[in-house]
Amino acid sequence: MKNIYVFINPKYEKLNKSLCSHIVKKVLTHYGLQSFDLNLIFTSETYVSDLKKEFFSKAQWTDVIAFPLYVKNKKYLEGEIYISMPTAKENAKLYKQSYGKELVRLIIHGSLHLLGIEDDTIDKKEKMTKMEEFFLKEISWEDLIEKK
Repeated sequence: MKNIYVFINPKYEKLNKSLCSHIVKKVLTHYGLQSFDLNLIFTSETYVSDLKKEFFSKAQWTDVIAFPLYVKNKKYLEGEIYISMPTAKENAKLYKQSYGKELVRLIIHGSLHLLGIEDDTIDKKEKMTKMEEFFLKEISWEDLIEKK
């Protein structure tokens, strides 16, 4: 079973939920996961920051947090990815990227974290960025944000 449930705070842009699911599935199946149950939650910077404070004891803004809740034999995974939509929008401006592309990068980034891939050193950050770039080239991210 490959279940991905997408939740978007209604005060933010409407996203293509099936594309969000497709991105996560692409990353997880690329690394051999056969089955998963995940929640992908797009929310506020305050909500994500509060999670960072509560579970990582760090009082700082962040754009994405991933929680692998249950992993069995590296073939099954339960987890959650939280993405701050306002922080993603700020990062898109800062890095001169489109907002949609930045959101897709965060979906990929969170999925990689669920797999245990870390970015807590310069070398690991460089490897993570290369992985993100690989998947960004494989995904048609332009249709992520739905037109009104």
